Amino acid sequence: MQLFYNPHISEASKVVVFDKEESRHIFKVLRKQPGDRLLVTNGTGTFFETVLEESQPKKCTAKIVSLQQQAPLPYRLHMAVAPTKLNDRYEWFLEKATEIGVTEITPIICDHSERKQIKPERYEKILQSAMKQSLKSYLPILHPAVSFKEFIASNVGLEALCCIAHCEEGSKATFKSVLKPHIPVLLLIGPEGDFSTAEITLAKDSGFIPVSLGDSRLRTETAAIVGCHSVAFVNEVEP
Repeated sequence: MQLFYNPHISEASKVVVFDKEESRHIFKVLRKQPGDRLLVTNGTGTFFETVLEESQPKKCTAKIVSLQQQAPLPYRLHMAVAPTKLNDRYEWFLEKATEIGVTEITPIICDHSERKQIKPERYEKILQSAMKQSLKSYLPILHPAVSFKEFIASNVGLEALCCIAHCEEGSKATFKSVLKPHIPVLLLIGPEGDFSTAEITLAKDSGFIPVSLGDSRLRTETAAIVGCHSVAFVNEVEP
């Protein structure tokens, strides 16, 4: 069953009113008719099973007949990732991270960042699409873009495993060696030119652990996905 997104419904809601974009998709693309069942989420953990009552190109409505709460991820993962020079690579990261499992994402503007402007509305749509495609009911939180220094200052003393993945020589632990199940994680991933020496020093002085994601030199978006998957893998629940 295809999943739809509506952030305005809650457990007290009786009816879902779809926006123009979703209504057009339901009516013209999927050709859904009154009486058809649709699965909807509000992005905060609830699936709503609904029955379509009105199907029009600009407005579709459905009656909620049941709801089910989905268990959240068994971990919290905040990825702070510098925007890439080519925007489609960052969008790929957003999509795949949502499919794998991430709680929060913050674009960080670094000393070596070539892209300093983002399109949050576009990013939100990618997160929503990836959530629906992967049949998840939790939408990752997308924070506004912020400078590296501001981000570090706002997360000093955070009760989480705070790590910075960088490519400079020096003492670094492997990311997998510091991970433990059910521990909140904050991971910093730099731009194409890596973090500057000053940024790495600031992070270390602020309590961030320098880590390596492997022997290969990875692109920003690849490193971010490796980080996401590493956390998800450590937290996998045995059947």
